Amino acid sequence: MTVAEETEVTLEVGQRTELPALPDPAGHHREREMHAILEIGVRGPAGAPHATPAPGTGPALAEVLIVDTSRSMLHPPAKLHAAKDATAAAVRMLPFGTAFAVLAGRFDATVVHPGPGSQVLAVARPGEREAAERAVRLLDADGGTAIGAWLDLARRLLKDQPAPVKHVLLLTDGRNEHDHRSHRPLQSVLDACAGQFVCDAWGIGDDWDAELLLAITRRLHGRARAVRRESELTAAYEELIAGLLGTAVPELRIRLTPTTPGTVIRQVKQVVPNEQELRPVPASPGGRAAEYVTRAWGDEVRHFQVVLTADPTGRESGEELQLAAVEIDVPGVRRPLRLPPPRPILVRWTDDPLDASRQHPGVRRHELYQRASAAVAQAYRAWLRGADGRETADRELARALALAAELGDAQLLGALRLIESAPGTGRIRPGLKDVDWQHLILSSALTTPPERYSGEGGGRASSGAGRGGVGGAGSAAGVPEPVGAAVPGSRDDGGAVPADADPGDPAAGDLVPGHAAPGHAAPGHAAPGSGSPGGAPPVRPDGLIECPDCRWLGPADSLYCGGDCGRLLRGAPA
Repeated sequence: MTVAEETEVTLEVGQRTELPALPDPAGHHREREMHAILEIGVRGPAGAPHATPAPGTGPALAEVLIVDTSRSMLHPPAKLHAAKDATAAAVRMLPFGTAFAVLAGRFDATVVHPGPGSQVLAVARPGEREAAERAVRLLDADGGTAIGAWLDLARRLLKDQPAPVKHVLLLTDGRNEHDHRSHRPLQSVLDACAGQFVCDAWGIGDDWDAELLLAITRRLHGRARAVRRESELTAAYEELIAGLLGTAVPELRIRLTPTTPGTVIRQVKQVVPNEQELRPVPASPGGRAAEYVTRAWGDEVRHFQVVLTADPTGRESGEELQLAAVEIDVPGVRRPLRLPPPRPILVRWTDDPLDASRQHPGVRRHELYQRASAAVAQAYRAWLRGADGRETADRELARALALAAELGDAQLLGALRLIESAPGTGRIRPGLKDVDWQHLILSSALTTPPERYSGEGGGRASSGAGRGGVGGAGSAAGVPEPVGAAVPGSRDDGGAVPADADPGDPAAGDLVPGHAAPGHAAPGHAAPGSGSPGGAPPVRPDGLIECPDCRWLGPADSLYCGGDCGRLLRGAPA
């Protein structure tokens, strides 16, 4: 067996290993949290059709296609026509032997194919695909929207399916307005469906709800997307099904085992290509390890953030210890598979406040994405208030533009500029529709990895280079840049303008190249009267300054706080 014939899984752990061993000079006893970024990559054999089942196994994919057939799908009729075309195209792409069903969703859900009342899925073969397409072409629209009922029927149909990849593709043009008519509320249904299948949710038309789609897909480990024109839906479905058929690893488990007394796992979540909270399952009865299940991997790289708390009691400053071990497990794969060795998450206790205050670039980058997404949400809520919220909406748009510029995320910048009245104004464009904001909210939920950073002081442990590619269901991967490139958004990036300074504060100066906040100085010039309120914080005897708002400690020449608040500390940059 050659390496080229194997599916390879890689694992890298990135972190700043330093944590404070003692309370800070002001006597604050802060919780000692260690943040680490896991970069996990999957690469299948070149040219291999990953979703083709291995000898002796059943079909690799079980698929349920849900079509919103509420009355609003007829306004305009192009929505229902596009839904029929896209669903039929997806059915035609299903490989021979694939288990599948088509559901229609209204106040409840019905099985369009293989037929009403059916408790089993159809099996894709030439005659069956044509029968499914005929049933789809006969769909009409009436009634309301109760998405919990739709997903619950999908869950029951998929429950006993042996296929390693179980997937639901949901399309809706509206909001979950009739959840009260369902036997189970949506949140309860999502809890029941979690871990049973992956769900991608799509919006069509002008009245869908981005936050609803994101709530569904974050819980069910998929992606939320939408089309701006009905004619785009068929190509989007074909691309998604092709990605599913390229699944290299149906299920990948991240196993974390605390190895030092006092170490507690606080959180594990996916942060690239989108944010998804992962919930632990016990790795073994009575053991300390916990496993976190991820699904439907194509050839791609994903990033995960791990948060641990640690206890320095009895430890000496400068001592480096292993807090936890990270392992990768891929159950149920019969093809040749090469897994990475276990990797450590480390800690080095330090009395140096500067060392303890540094963040890993990947952690900082995710914080910036969270702030950008929050700024978009706040701008939207302010926009809904009309003239009363206009000033706030403009300010939050400027904040989001600044964050996207610091992140170097061209996709997010482009989405924000569709909302901006004119380049560089930082103001909301007049005449926007609600759906324009829904598309922006979805765009702000997508994340990209940082450029590859140098390992200096980063505590980076590697078992193989990550590889980017086109992901499987619900995934989008980034291709890491060469090692040594600068990291946008990190505190070691040589002076990038921190975007989390308040664009509404005159002290913030120019936030985005070519984007002065409304009423602020033009690029390259300090705003009149700018500076931190009350002047710069005094330099402490240890050569550090302390942020008066969030108590962050940093170098005396810091212009901005590197902690949670990101405020200006020493006046506007020249």
